[in-house]
Amino acid sequence: MEKTAVIQEAYDLGGADLKVEKFGSGHIHVTYLVTAGDAKYIFQAFNKNVFKFPERISANHQILSQYIEGSSLQFILPLPIKNLHGEYFTEQEGQLYRLFDFVEGTTKDAVDLPIHAQLAAEAFAAFNKNFLNVPTEKLQEPIPDFHHLILRYQQLQTSFENTQLILEPDVEALLDFYLDQTELLEQYQKYQKSLPLRATHSDTKINNLIFDHGMTKVNALIDLDTIMPGYIFYDFGDLVRTVACAEDESSQEWGKIKVDMEKYAALLAGFCAPLFGFVSNEEIRSLPFGGEMMTYIMGLRFLADYLNGNVYYTIHYPEQNLHRARNQRELLISLMDNREAIAFRLEETLANLGIKR
Repeated sequence: MEKTAVIQEAYDLGGADLKVEKFGSGHIHVTYLVTAGDAKYIFQAFNKNVFKFPERISANHQILSQYIEGSSLQFILPLPIKNLHGEYFTEQEGQLYRLFDFVEGTTKDAVDLPIHAQLAAEAFAAFNKNFLNVPTEKLQEPIPDFHHLILRYQQLQTSFENTQLILEPDVEALLDFYLDQTELLEQYQKYQKSLPLRATHSDTKINNLIFDHGMTKVNALIDLDTIMPGYIFYDFGDLVRTVACAEDESSQEWGKIKVDMEKYAALLAGFCAPLFGFVSNEEIRSLPFGGEMMTYIMGLRFLADYLNGNVYYTIHYPEQNLHRARNQRELLISLMDNREAIAFRLEETLANLGIKR
């Protein structure tokens, strides 16, 4: 069935003539801009190969919708518009579709200025704060064990045991590096025992925010499919990995891959401020671990995928996942080398908020 017919049949858009055109550059769902008279919408063909449990996403969105009403959020959380049957998803000929209100603004794949990093961190932390009272036992995992560090470590071990590749010395050295980071595994297990689960966004990349055109504020926080129970440091950590690195995750400029401390400090300032007084000091002090853990877990996943024959991540050449894993190793080493400076920046941030050691 044509997309226009799906929209007209499933949604009440006032009978206006529709214009449907491809929109954006997303890698998971196929997205279209729909113009209906003076109104605009985002229409998506949903990727069931990546998200195998769409019913879990709908259930989570239903829970979140109850906590958005009357919230103090200063930006929009665009959940899908329910169709004429009161459902978030519309199914036609085996394909799932969704419709969203269009939010005007600018999206970025990277930020140049620390103030933009701070705005991003404030938005994601405000999201965390707004949903602190969500009973996490009612939230479901759209992607099971998405950020489970122990499992990802075990998956790399299994990939190594079963790989069909003949490993060159540099690959063996990279593998040894990742398998040697047991300190991070031990710290993760400690936090599992001591920290509460929260409703987390779980994919806090900068391009999941829509800024106003002047980049002075956040208009919307999008891509709410990965909302699930997690730890606050997950969301901060993925911001560190994707925002506070001097190079992006595809870079092979090995000598340039390092933590940008000015952006890191901006992320700390932005993330801590909304949560001050609403989460425990231990949760706040776990944030630097999140930067290391999320960098580490992505390195584990990239390297495992390379050993498995590049079956998960889209690649443009055979060694790309190997290079991504090396990239993440360089960032992780930089984060570890800067632990003292990061700890100082955290204490400085907390002191400014009135929190004393």
